[in-house]
Amino acid sequence: MGTGTARRAKRPEVREPAATDPVAHVVVDVPLAHLDRPFDYLVPAGLDDSVVAGSRVRVRFAGQLVDAVVLSRSAGSEHGGRLAFVERATSAEPVLSPVVAVLARAVADRWAGSMIDVLRLALPPRHARVEAEPPPTPAEPPAPAGPAAGGGGWGAYRAGDGFIRALADGRAPRAVWSVRPGDDWPARLAEAAAAALSAGRGALLVVPDRTDLDRLDAALTAALGPGRHVALAADLGPAERYRRWLRVRRGGVRVVAGTRAAAFAPVAELGLVAIWDDGDDLHAEPRAPYPHARDLLLLRAHLEGTAALLGGHVRTAEAEQLLSTGWAHPLAADRDAIRAAAPRVVAAGDDAELARDAAARTARLPTLAWRTAGEALAAGAPVLVQVPRRGYVPALACARCRTPARCAFCSGPLAAGSGSAIPACRWCGRPAADWACAHCGFTRLRASVVGAGRTAEELGRAFPGVPVRTSGGATVLTEVPGEPALVVATPGAEPRAAGGYGAALLLDGWALLSRPDLRAGEEALRRWAHAAALVRPGPAGGRVVVGADAGLPVVQALVRWDPAVFAGRELGERTELGFPPARRFASLTGTADAIADLLAAARLPAGAEPLGPVPAGDDAERLLLRVPRSEGTALAAALHAAAAIRSARKAPDPVRIQLDPLELF
Repeated sequence: MGTGTARRAKRPEVREPAATDPVAHVVVDVPLAHLDRPFDYLVPAGLDDSVVAGSRVRVRFAGQLVDAVVLSRSAGSEHGGRLAFVERATSAEPVLSPVVAVLARAVADRWAGSMIDVLRLALPPRHARVEAEPPPTPAEPPAPAGPAAGGGGWGAYRAGDGFIRALADGRAPRAVWSVRPGDDWPARLAEAAAAALSAGRGALLVVPDRTDLDRLDAALTAALGPGRHVALAADLGPAERYRRWLRVRRGGVRVVAGTRAAAFAPVAELGLVAIWDDGDDLHAEPRAPYPHARDLLLLRAHLEGTAALLGGHVRTAEAEQLLSTGWAHPLAADRDAIRAAAPRVVAAGDDAELARDAAARTARLPTLAWRTAGEALAAGAPVLVQVPRRGYVPALACARCRTPARCAFCSGPLAAGSGSAIPACRWCGRPAADWACAHCGFTRLRASVVGAGRTAEELGRAFPGVPVRTSGGATVLTEVPGEPALVVATPGAEPRAAGGYGAALLLDGWALLSRPDLRAGEEALRRWAHAAALVRPGPAGGRVVVGADAGLPVVQALVRWDPAVFAGRELGERTELGFPPARRFASLTGTADAIADLLAAARLPAGAEPLGPVPAGDDAERLLLRVPRSEGTALAAALHAAAAIRSARKAPDPVRIQLDPLELF
């Protein structure tokens, strides 16, 4: 203990507000559901120029100094009691625009969250040195774009030129775009952004990952010229990301490309929102309140009256629903153009191949795959091999009875990192050198699932002298030369090849289709189509071999390259069964008592239907609530209100509330 006179902490000044006192309405950075509302603070005379709408401040709340964001200012307060003063202004920079403030509130309400949680996603951390830098000179807008000025490749799609003309005229068309195989989708998005910009409006383009962002960044530079757009990504570093974000907020640029966090970018006079490959799970935000970039952009398009474009090689059920309701219109090429551009796709398990090779149904690499790869390599072209799983042998089983091999300590699955490695547990990492089958006592193991590493090793032995490259995990290739090589990649990590691949082998289709997931078929088609689109186009070009039963609807959709029919079938089945997007779901995860307490406090809509609960690990369980889409807003409001009641009571066990979860099972 030190000696001397203790100094009492200075109490914040508090007084009754006068009718003309300047008041700041702020959102405090306290993530409690019952505090999800603005609070009023008096603005000291010395901070009058710094405390502006959208600025960051520090205030006293419940005796603690906390961060806050100013929503607005007024000449008085409706609060009848005493008000405290704003302690200090963190910055006079108005980082929160009025449009994004409205969007943040709407996102919180739609996904049963708190506005401060949304603002954490929308506003990047402050960087004082960057704020002090002089802003760069805004670039002049490009020349008017569109079909009248050489509108690029949109003429290959029915109504494509009309969509671009509408953007150039300042209108707000909404479309679902089925990308033709082999088309340069970044160039098409850049042309759409240029059309919106020529009308004096901005554009916001969202892609799943950095590889896609780099391609789109280059296309925008080519279409708009340097300095007329910014690319926002998490790996830029705090200073550079904040620098680029400030250029957008200050109106220096009106075209933004980025990953999911860029969906909140404060683009001035927004005219177009677009998302590429909306079925990619990277678009789902893992932090509360868990919005999906697709739905967030659609909400933004509704609030700001902008054009909307959903593009991809396949259609999700959500995109198909937008078409079925008339909210959006299709942009697709004619069937003749698709047949001319799509590679030839053959299923390893079709009748013709089964007649030639009886083992084609069960072999991992049937004769057709070997023959196709050999012909492409002999023609001087690279071959893409898509493997659903990373690693060498990610799953092992007893060589005699096929019982899955489990760790004796934690019961986790055993895996092997190489051909000579000792099997080890994937959960706890313990080696299992002395493993014995608990069912039959046998001590030998076999691979039940083969990963990309083992596949690359097998192909290297089968094609001696041919280079084998792998892409996936920590090592992702972006492009490979157009020379003979075997490129083994996991889904999403397939590099582009100069001139296109001569063939693609899509292995282990069962691993994608047998997942206990509502979206298993849709996801399998999406991954296959992305790989097949990298193959040289046309029936005389490359060939794609898919390792799955030819009779499955999802395989037929790939063979015919007709994802629209499959999306319609998928939406129809989900509507009949009451699954998303026909119904809205909420997922509640927590202890049994906590979930029961939340439901007791919730005034759920009349149509709410509980499903479950089921175990969720660590003494937790998961309950699903299903409602018609018309009652989705009421469900979100009821759950947020119940969470606020538990928050005010300081309930000990939290409940994770997630609206529209990506995974139901």
